[in-house]
Amino acid sequence: MHDHKPDASSATASAALRDHYAGVVLPIWRGPGFNASLGLACEAISPDDHTPLPPARYRAMACARQLFVFAHAGDLAHAQTLFASLRRYFQDKQNGGWFYSVDATGAPFERQKDLYTHAFVIFACAEYASKSACADAIDIVNETSALVEARFAVDGGGLNAVLSDDFTEVLETPLQNPLMHLTEAWLAAREATCDALYDQRLEALARYVARTFVHRESGCIAELPVGAPGNRLEPGHQFEWYFLVEGSRHPAFDAAGLREPLARAFDFAERHGVDASTGGVFAALDETGRVIDPAQRIWAQTEYLRALATRGSDALPSQIERFSKRFLHARGWIECQSAEGVVTRADMPSTTPYHLATAYAALK
Repeated sequence: MHDHKPDASSATASAALRDHYAGVVLPIWRGPGFNASLGLACEAISPDDHTPLPPARYRAMACARQLFVFAHAGDLAHAQTLFASLRRYFQDKQNGGWFYSVDATGAPFERQKDLYTHAFVIFACAEYASKSACADAIDIVNETSALVEARFAVDGGGLNAVLSDDFTEVLETPLQNPLMHLTEAWLAAREATCDALYDQRLEALARYVARTFVHRESGCIAELPVGAPGNRLEPGHQFEWYFLVEGSRHPAFDAAGLREPLARAFDFAERHGVDASTGGVFAALDETGRVIDPAQRIWAQTEYLRALATRGSDALPSQIERFSKRFLHARGWIECQSAEGVVTRADMPSTTPYHLATAYAALK
């Protein structure tokens, strides 16, 4: 008979994470981390006194992640402000789609059209629509999804990663990470809209990923199309894909044949990509499982927690404890550190609360 103690200890440990998030993390981005005159979250703050770092730019993706975070938390007043800012600053009225960033005054800065950004606009607006019943947000979800299909498409069912501002020039061909976040976005869009068109979009996307990015030997989803020089496998992304596929149980993933390789990818990433002594998740492996980037970024740790929770692993409570001790503190979190525990990125970016929120939501 299965012992239920891990579930109880997991619940207690998860509650502590959520308390830290609600009591320490969220207030930063309503207060010192928010530029009230622009209506945008600062890109990053100092961990000591939460002073904003001097802004070089504000990214649409960062604004969208903050919109998701506050909609998800049920703070609809702050979410509404961010939704208005997303549209005001980043929507390209001339060419369609969304600018990558604006400068410190709010003027368009990096004007390229980036699939990763568009995925987060869809994802955040789907969450905001679900929580607020905002019709404008649903319109953005549908219009941006249609634009992605029409403008980013390449032969064979893929989607380019980056295009010029008028969509005429390809700046970056298909990459794994934007496609993963588009998968996440379209799962959220399906839930928010109840439109079966998203089932078709998800299946086409999943089939393309299975055909193009799955590394046969390990089951891992590679960062570049399989066979590309300099390819790498990121353990954090295997855990993230595992959650999307197993957590959603969407039939698109069965149809595409992604579930079997990702079960192997989870094992490969855990075996080769997690430091046995600390539980820290390394940034990247080669195709044999050798660590090629030993940095430990907080987002990869949160994806490991979410994947463990999705799998129902008894290792979850001890991993939550190791994560809390290594990556969280009374003023916030450690963004990136070495395997030896040397902090290699000291500031706290506004994009990280999204990773915390999505991971903690999966922990019971």
